[in-house]
Amino acid sequence: MIPVMEFRQFSEQQTAFRVLKPWWDVFTDYLSVMMLMIGVFGCTLQVMHDKIICLPQRISLPPDNSSEVELKSPLHLQSNTSTVPTGLKTNLDLQQYSFINQMCYENALHWYAKYFPYLVLMHTLVFMVCSNFWFKFPGSSSKIEHFISMLGKCFDSPWTTRALSEVSGENPEEQDHKKDTASRSNIPMSPGEGSLEKTQSLRSIAEKIVVDQPSASVLDKKEGEQAKALFEKVKKFRLHVEEGDILYLMYVCQTVFKVFKFLLIIAYNSALVNNVNNTVHCNGIEEIQNMTGYKVFECNHTMAHLFSKLSCCYLFLVSVYGLTSLYTSYWLFYRSLKEYSFEYVRQETGISDIPDVKNDFAFMLHMIDQYDPLYSKRFAVFLSEVSENKLKQLSLNHEWTAEKLRQRLQTNSNNKLELQLFMFPGLPDTVFELTELQSLKLELINNVTIPASISQLQDLQELSLYQCSLKLHTTATSFLKENLKVLRVKFDDNRELPNWMYGLRNLEELYLTGSLSSDASKNIVLESLREMKCLKTLSLKSSLTKIPQSIVDVSSHLQQLYLHNDGTKLVMLNNLKKMTNLIELELVRCDLERIPHAVFSLTSLQKLDLKENNLRSIEEIVSFQHLRKLTCLKLWYNSIMYIPEHIKKLGSLEHLYFSHNKIEILPSHLFLCNKLRYLDLSNNDIRFIPPEIGVLQSLQYLSVSCNKIENLPDELFFCKKLKTLKLGKNSLSKLSPKISYLAHLTYLELKGNHFEFLPQELAFCRALKRSGLIVEETLFETLPSDVRDQMKAE
Repeated sequence: MIPVMEFRQFSEQQTAFRVLKPWWDVFTDYLSVMMLMIGVFGCTLQVMHDKIICLPQRISLPPDNSSEVELKSPLHLQSNTSTVPTGLKTNLDLQQYSFINQMCYENALHWYAKYFPYLVLMHTLVFMVCSNFWFKFPGSSSKIEHFISMLGKCFDSPWTTRALSEVSGENPEEQDHKKDTASRSNIPMSPGEGSLEKTQSLRSIAEKIVVDQPSASVLDKKEGEQAKALFEKVKKFRLHVEEGDILYLMYVCQTVFKVFKFLLIIAYNSALVNNVNNTVHCNGIEEIQNMTGYKVFECNHTMAHLFSKLSCCYLFLVSVYGLTSLYTSYWLFYRSLKEYSFEYVRQETGISDIPDVKNDFAFMLHMIDQYDPLYSKRFAVFLSEVSENKLKQLSLNHEWTAEKLRQRLQTNSNNKLELQLFMFPGLPDTVFELTELQSLKLELINNVTIPASISQLQDLQELSLYQCSLKLHTTATSFLKENLKVLRVKFDDNRELPNWMYGLRNLEELYLTGSLSSDASKNIVLESLREMKCLKTLSLKSSLTKIPQSIVDVSSHLQQLYLHNDGTKLVMLNNLKKMTNLIELELVRCDLERIPHAVFSLTSLQKLDLKENNLRSIEEIVSFQHLRKLTCLKLWYNSIMYIPEHIKKLGSLEHLYFSHNKIEILPSHLFLCNKLRYLDLSNNDIRFIPPEIGVLQSLQYLSVSCNKIENLPDELFFCKKLKTLKLGKNSLSKLSPKISYLAHLTYLELKGNHFEFLPQELAFCRALKRSGLIVEETLFETLPSDVRDQMKAE
């Protein structure tokens, strides 16, 4: 006998899969077990009991056939006139009866009566396999296993309990304390006292988590890491599962198949169940007649009565099974199971950013709700971005304490105490405990939220945001409007360019790096800066084709304007004329071929930088004579071939940069700018320095390195205020002893020339030390030992 336990694997799935089996699947599983028992019971009876018992039937024949009957049936019958039957003697042995029973069973008994238990067993096994097929199919089983694994971890995660408790405004310790208090108190409460308070959003308790330091230790480091890993798994699983609907289709197909099979079973069983009879007539089988001499037999189907009862029970169970499958079909086709809304969870928990899901993800959540809606509620915590950010915030605060951040404080180029945070997962709330902080620099940090606690940083004046998406609390916005003086923003898209920036009315310096354009369809548009009444310095590193109108809005008080293009040609510069108060102007990499005429209207201009343009001729330089305050002119990194003689009219110049051009000849008129203190002529093709250079008595810095100079005029050494002299990478072969005139010299570059020795008069350059003498070591050794010792001495 086959034990029923052998079929257990078909009727019971793994315990973990029970969450995806709604009540109708569980109910049909029990019905399948009952049908399976009917089939096994019937099969067992078929094997262990006689199937049919047959006896020859007595037939009255006509007189003319009496001889034939006597020939074929050599039986001694009693007289027909006898009124009391004494039985029929057949003289058949046991083997002949077995043969008759077997032949009549195979030929006379209806096939339904013979195979009924096997049909029940076969149909039931098909039902069982069909009900659980989606758990075993390779395309769906892996998704189900991953989902159930994550579901269990999310359900049991300490962060789930923490997040759901926080939305009610109390942490787990407070809840436990309330439970203990309530259990000790026997005083009945009124309905009003026992009502629940309204839940508050998870967003509204951000400051509470920060201030309440003991609650931050509820999750240890290991639990926090596990929760963060769960967030990532859920996020990736959602992206994967929402792409298709194979689980939904598999379940629909197996349900439709069960309904079709139910109709088929009911149809043919109802028509054939009447063929299960106790009495079976067996005749016309020649094999039996030849072996026994009898033609007609009366047979009894021993299990017909029992099979008829079992078939009625089976039909009843199949009917219930089919009706349940029809209800399942109704549930599948008349409900939107490929979309799932967490609206009730959002209302109940207050976590308003839980997203709705679709396709297979939605279908599995609908199935879970039929088992226990608490699972989807706890699982929803790991779909919330607010919940994930809050977990990261707690972990970040625990990792970066105020003491640890204080060790990272440095003094920046503006002599401000600065904290730089690079590629942090978020902004630690402990930053706002550093009350001495003056400058905050955030780089490559996503989803930064500045809370109201920034108002504790009373000394904060500078804020740098490099590729950071930033959100501000209302109180934080008000604080920055009043206190922030310097703002630096580097961005790639419009999400990183803060809208609150335009309301910083006390801002003095603004530095923007990113793609800006007047065409909104291409790049980011710079909105009006009219509210920045105190803005004095504006730097734009972008790809502008014209000066934005927003810059004109602050032209009345703007003093420094830096425009750094990426090589894009800046063609419309007329707006520069309106910036009459400009002191410094930089137009770098703007593909300028001529000096813009608009520059000549800036009468207050003191510094002009036209670096890395495409200037070839600078004849317009004569117009600079109207700029009486111009002291610094930078025309470096261009393609200038010569310096016009009009340069002499720029008598106010103190700094002049002509490096990295193609200048071959230095005009003597250049040295009529007798106020020059800084002159850079490096990286050109200069071969000769005019003796008029001696006129520059205020000169302190001279660089002619990387040229083709072969001799130095003695008049050069009459510039006795020189502190830096760069002569490297030329064709010089001798250094004049008059170098001793340069008593203030602190830096002398000679490397890359053809010197054979150094003059011992270098000893009179008392300020020159070995570190300031850039020369080959072998050449340095040509100096007298006392001179070398003097230079090496600090």
